[in-house]
This record gives sequence, structure tokens and C-alpha cells, in this order.
Amino acid sequence: MKVAVLAPVAWRTPPRHYGPWEQIASNIAEGLVKLGIEVSLFATGDSVTKGNLYSICDSGYEEDRTQDAKVLECLHISNLMEKAAEFDIIHNNFDFLPLTYSCLVKTPVITTIHGFSSPRIIAVYKKYNSTGNYVSISNADRSAELNYIATVYNGLDTQHFDFNETPEDYLLYFGRIHHDKGTAEAIEIAKKSGKKLLIAGLIQDENYFKEKIRPQLNSQIEYLGNAEPLQRNTLLKNAYALLHPINFNEPFGMSVAEAMLCGTPVIAFNKGSMPELIKHQETGFLVNNINEAVEAVKQVKDIKRRNCYIWSNSQFSSDKMVSDYLNLYQKILSR
Repeated sequence: MKVAVLAPVAWRTPPRHYGPWEQIASNIAEGLVKLGIEVSLFATGDSVTKGNLYSICDSGYEEDRTQDAKVLECLHISNLMEKAAEFDIIHNNFDFLPLTYSCLVKTPVITTIHGFSSPRIIAVYKKYNSTGNYVSISNADRSAELNYIATVYNGLDTQHFDFNETPEDYLLYFGRIHHDKGTAEAIEIAKKSGKKLLIAGLIQDENYFKEKIRPQLNSQIEYLGNAEPLQRNTLLKNAYALLHPINFNEPFGMSVAEAMLCGTPVIAFNKGSMPELIKHQETGFLVNNINEAVEAVKQVKDIKRRNCYIWSNSQFSSDKMVSDYLNLYQKILSR
């Protein structure tokens, strides 16, 4: 079987810091290679893979802002589609635009829908409902207007995360600095809990950071910048708990699965996919507001960190994800 994996070209695959879609595309590609599948990864030129790498740019448009994002995207997608006949199946991890080529090639396309940037893009997905082979990354993140062949949870390379039974006494916020992700809410939870909070992540909304976050930074509330993989592992495994007070229906939440893989319980607002990721009172707490989160902080001591690891490892490993996708490839090709 020859598989083409299409990643975005915003960041490197795998990303140096932020880039969840790129990370999953990498985990899929490298997991397939490990199983002996011939894989071609379409990504930025500085990407790292044990498969074949095809690229039309040296680096991503978020890392080199002199490039035009739409130009890169068009050149990138067409580079794959013009080679489509060389592959048995194309795995699209790059949103809706590649679908507009899908009926022009004979190679079947499977599309992982990593979330909806706007309800307006659903019109494109609807057009290719009968041929799109859509996969959701959680049951919560499904549109009633689309046909899905499966839900496959995002999978982590478990070797990159260390289980830790004896954490330190800080709370951790790990994610984009944005209202949607609840950075300000995490600060309020930490303050009301009387605990130190470490914040790590990409500043996606500069005004939000300047107005809501930076004025509150002090010896108790620290911003560490954007964490690299090694620092990410250290922060997650040593945290007393991860705070995830999201203000939107999050499709998945990589940091939630990553934290639990290290044994760290998660306190999350009960929105989107969170009930699928967190076992309430076993691997963390699903709460509805800041006050409930503060109470949950007091109860973290009752969570067995080993249970967090066992749960995340069983549900959110890259090995499981790749196996699930390989089964879907075979089903599609056997039609």
C-alpha cells in the first residue's frame, strides 16, 4: 500500500512548538512507516520524516511571514494531486480545500476533519459528502449535515511523555493564549486556589495577552513562552494538575491527553470533547465554572495518577490511532 499524507504548510511537520494538525499528520505518517507502509509526506521542506518528503516551500508561512499563505496552500495541494496516481490512498489532514480536487483524481481521499474554523466551510464538505470519507476526531465535533465513516481520536507518540507519580505543587496552563482556551480563567482559578500557575503557549491574540494576561503576571503567575517538546514533557509531568477552562466546544484538546499520559489530572470546563477525553473523578474533573474548578483543585489529591496514564495510553496513543486509520484505508480500498 502506498499512502500519501497531506499536512498543512503553516508550520513544520512535526512542529517545533505549536501546530496540532502538523503533529497528528506526523504521527500518522511515522506510525505507518513503522508498520512497513510506503508513506509519502507532503509538508514543508524542513519537515522530518522517515518516509518520502515532498515540498514546495522550505518552511511554513507562519515561520516565514514573507510568504503568501494562499499561494503556498495552492501550490502545496496541487503538488500532491498532480501525483495522485502514484498512491493507493490520500490522507488529507489539510481541511476542506483539497476536497475541491478530489473528484478530479481516481485515488480515494480520506479526510480527517480537525475542526471547523467557521460554519461557512461546511458547504464544501457537504458537496463531497458521498466521496469524502470523513473522519471526526471526537464524537462531539460532528456536523449533522455531514456523513462520517468513523471517529478516530488523535494519537500521541507515547515515547515522548514520561509518567510521574510525584508531581510538584504548581498548576499548569498549556495551550494557545486566547480567550477560547481560557487563559484568564486559568489565572483566576489559580489565584482563588492559592497555587502557583505556569503558563506555556503561543500568543495567538496579542491584545488579549496585553489586556488580560500580562498585567497579572508575577511570582505566582508566570508566562514561560512557547514550550518545545522536551520542555512540554517536563512541565506536564511535574504539574499538580492541568487547567483547561475552555470557552468553546473544543474538537479534541491535545494537551489534555498529553497531561494524562504523564499521570497529571485535568480540570476542564465541560464543553465539546472534554467528556470523551476525561473520566470525571477518575482522570480529572469536568466542571462548569471557575468556582467548581477551585473546588476540583482541592480534590486532585484523590486522583490516582496511574489511572490517568492507563486511560490516556489506552485511548490516545499513536499506535491505536494508526491502527484505526489503517483499518479504514483497507475498508475504503476494498470497495
